Amino acid sequence: MPYTYEYPRPSVTVDCIIFGLDDSQQLKVLLIQRNSDPFVDHWALPGGFVEMDESLEDAARRELKEETGVENVFMEQLYTFGMPGRDPRGRVISVAYFALVNLSEHTVKADTDAGDARWFALEEVPQLAFDHAEILDAALARLRAKVRYQPIGFELLPAHFTLSQLQQLYETILGVPSLNKRNFRTRILKMGVLQEVGRQQNVAHRPAMLYSFDKAKYEELLQTKEPDLLKRGVDFEI
Repeated sequence: MPYTYEYPRPSVTVDCIIFGLDDSQQLKVLLIQRNSDPFVDHWALPGGFVEMDESLEDAARRELKEETGVENVFMEQLYTFGMPGRDPRGRVISVAYFALVNLSEHTVKADTDAGDARWFALEEVPQLAFDHAEILDAALARLRAKVRYQPIGFELLPAHFTLSQLQQLYETILGVPSLNKRNFRTRILKMGVLQEVGRQQNVAHRPAMLYSFDKAKYEELLQTKEPDLLKRGVDFEI
């Protein structure tokens, strides 16, 4: 005989906060426009209800693909949002996932209960449904904190990049107009996870040194219990 609980069972949903960098290094977030109640026509984060036979992460990947067409994205769990009243349909707890991707590598196409899907610059985000503005703020805070203790975003750069390009990436994610150039370069190079690969070719100005990200060296530092070295490298003054 199946066991029955005497307590009510809240519904569980997932929400996906996908940040993308475009070719101009502008940080954007992927939103969908709802075509059903509640909040019909409002913009929201991609997401939906978790099915009984799937994991939370599988649900997040499924909903993201179904509503936006975006797939093959590495997402990590952000936080669980469960304030009573956050969803007018009833007691709903949402587990949020976030990711940082190269916007140009992902074609967006609205589907299922999404009337539209679109990238929005952070300063142009419209009013969001449910408590999604709070979720977006939490994800942005996590992203900006993470970039200060762990090298991230190298996959968004060309295979060979200048330190100026790398600094611009950090400034974009952190939302600051200008980091101290000398301090940034000293700390980044001190980590030992960048390799010199030569200088720029066919440029009008003085050619800058090009670098590549040494993923093997980064993994080695993690495995040899030297995360403090990595943290000191990116925990610069802002």
